[in-house]
Amino acid sequence: MKNIFKTGALALLSFFVMTSCDPQQGSDYALGALPTSDQLDFTVTPTAAKANVIDFANNSKLKGVATWDLGNGTKAKGETAKGSFPFKGEYTVTLTLYTTGGSTSITKKVTIVNDDMSLLNTPMYNSLTGGAANLNGKTWVFDQYHDGHFGVGPFDATSPSWWSCPAEGKTRSCLYTQEFTFTQVGVKMVWKNNGFVYSNGPGVTALAALGHTNSVAALDGDFDIGFVPKATYTFALNEVDKTITLSDGAFFGHFAGTSTYQIVSISDTEMYLKCVSTVEPGNGWWYRLIPKELNIKPIVPTRAVALSENFESAKNKVNFVAQDMGTHTIANYSNPAPVGINTSAKVYLYEKSDNFYSNISYTATGYKFDLSSLNKVHMKVFIPSFNDYNTVFNTAGSWVTINKLQSQVAVKLQNNGLGGNAYTTQTEIVKTNLAKDTWLDLTFDFSTVAGRVDYDKIVIQFGAEGHAAPGIFFFDDFSFTNQ
Repeated sequence: MKNIFKTGALALLSFFVMTSCDPQQGSDYALGALPTSDQLDFTVTPTAAKANVIDFANNSKLKGVATWDLGNGTKAKGETAKGSFPFKGEYTVTLTLYTTGGSTSITKKVTIVNDDMSLLNTPMYNSLTGGAANLNGKTWVFDQYHDGHFGVGPFDATSPSWWSCPAEGKTRSCLYTQEFTFTQVGVKMVWKNNGFVYSNGPGVTALAALGHTNSVAALDGDFDIGFVPKATYTFALNEVDKTITLSDGAFFGHFAGTSTYQIVSISDTEMYLKCVSTVEPGNGWWYRLIPKELNIKPIVPTRAVALSENFESAKNKVNFVAQDMGTHTIANYSNPAPVGINTSAKVYLYEKSDNFYSNISYTATGYKFDLSSLNKVHMKVFIPSFNDYNTVFNTAGSWVTINKLQSQVAVKLQNNGLGGNAYTTQTEIVKTNLAKDTWLDLTFDFSTVAGRVDYDKIVIQFGAEGHAAPGIFFFDDFSFTNQ
């Protein structure tokens, strides 16, 4: 085939008119007899409107189920098929007929005399490449500054329900160095990176089997693996199946063992892809890419917004979000000890569950904390003596040094955009060995990090983290102020 390097793109406009045939119907099948190639035939008819669009029709002596490989990267099923061939050259078309006795195939050569680039003038292809007039092509990168640009879930799901990467969640890996330029003329794809690709443990093993053995642990989790792309690749767009296939084993920077991706959606400004992993059975991966020129970090303002909450009203001003908390956790709970410095009627009941990392948190919307103006968290806390502070419980791992419930409370400032990695850049203040059965007025002073402009989340955690010891605690009169 003269145009083997171009065939990937030829899937682009092929569409099929299928009239399926049930091999269980009729009485003239060769029951039990294996069909032979001399019993098969098909016609090749250029359409009147465009010579590069070909109609194929099964003309075999036997009845059965016909499938087609049109030699341009597309396949079809049915008595007829239609194929588009934008590029001149010679293509091998294969008809396979399945009968009750088995199957056999025949091939014919189809010669396309002239290029017809108008066949590539489609919305999907133009969105991907920028169109035929864009000789430099269109470069796509991961949409790193927005949540959900990378994720994993069940292979048959419609979304990455297991995990979704937050904005800038992989800045300390090579994922954001991957660039993919698609050009219509020549059907080329140029892939650039910093000499590494990203994957997890199964991907490392699979790439090592292909000769890519240089792997290092990425600071954002999993691994960067040494991989230098070829100078150029080709690609196949199939608008019927809505898939894109990269040539020569190329992939979108994250290795999942496949070069074929489902196009969930595509426009001039966004491409959302899904692939089914071949190195992790059952896993699907999702990728959102945008044109490189649109990959601009949004400016998030810092604001000095004071916060306060006394839990007296059923409608709270500060809504804390519970993570892996006990079922008794509730705001607006009756004060268990309305004496001393806290005689208010309502407080917050905090139940640490047997999860290792129970906590509650508040996240600002649309801004970061101006810690130069507001940097102190105040609250009153009550540490009950009825909790079990003596029993040793399981821990999250050998790195955890505390295995008992503690009479303590921690307040942390985090960058919510880092998702599960927010702890890596957090600032934490812990008040330990607190007196029990009395209300205490505590201040957490974050003035030492007044220059930080990345924090937008306040985390409150009683009893210490990393162990499975449960416990009940209370707090009240929370505030985030400058005094």
